[in-house]
Amino acid sequence: MPVFPCNELTRNSQNPQDPQSRRFSASSACSALIVVILLTAAVSTQQLPTAIPQTKFASGQNIVPYFEGWIRNADGSFDMVFGYFNRNWEEHLAVPAGPDNLVEPGGPDRGQPTFFLPRRQGWVYRVRVPSNFGKQVLTWTIRANGKTEKAYGELMPVEEITERIIMTRGNLNRGEDDPNKPPVVTVAPPVGLGVDAPVTLTATVTDDGLPKPRVTVTRPQTTSSDGTIRAQANSSAGTRPRGLNVTWMQIRGPARVALEPAGAIMVGDGKATATARFPEPGTYVLRATANDGALSTKTDVTIAVGVGSSPGK
Repeated sequence: MPVFPCNELTRNSQNPQDPQSRRFSASSACSALIVVILLTAAVSTQQLPTAIPQTKFASGQNIVPYFEGWIRNADGSFDMVFGYFNRNWEEHLAVPAGPDNLVEPGGPDRGQPTFFLPRRQGWVYRVRVPSNFGKQVLTWTIRANGKTEKAYGELMPVEEITERIIMTRGNLNRGEDDPNKPPVVTVAPPVGLGVDAPVTLTATVTDDGLPKPRVTVTRPQTTSSDGTIRAQANSSAGTRPRGLNVTWMQIRGPARVALEPAGAIMVGDGKATATARFPEPGTYVLRATANDGALSTKTDVTIAVGVGSSPGK
């Protein structure tokens, strides 16, 4: 730490006409400077608040339901759209419909998810309410890992959304005049399933071919030999799929379904195939989402895995 002699401050702050003032001014200035130096040193040894890294919890955190908005239907009814945020980075949570996972009024079970993937999942499910719903409130309550969270759905004008907002996941929306039409996806539910037996899931997809997939451009990367920057990498994540693809998501079920391959599956000859394994007996709901690069549509398939079935049968 730098040292500043107080006698220099005394000389600079003296008033030749008042000896007492000279002593007081010098002492005050010296004390103030020492305090500033000490505070500066203390701050320099600590991490600034804006530099504190985000704490990531693999498990043990709660689930926050979200009200995404409402959609006006042609028959006068309304769809209340919800998503959720599982604060865990790794833990998948199964919370059956009941006192810890309920929708009111009309619940507890109104088709809400009972299986929760990590992190933010938007526009996951919707509840239809009648045209005379008025100023009523639809409440989704989730209790997970000892903490209760609620989301409140109301027909507020500012929260009205459209189907295309969901199709684009809130991204650029060219409106109904967009020549690109969303893909259509269907899945035939498999039957006669056994615990832990591999099951083939086949999604059939049709699309208008728009938008045309962009051609992937291979750019040279920075080499460690000379350190020359030849291309800027804005993300360390893998490349996004280009073209028509299907992704799978678990919506309901007593345990986590093993889905392979994970991530987007490219559509070939109008089909995309995945393999699923169900670890426990029960009723599962899986969602297939077809995405053409701009718009997406989804379909749910309900799969019953027989009670009393043995593994592999």
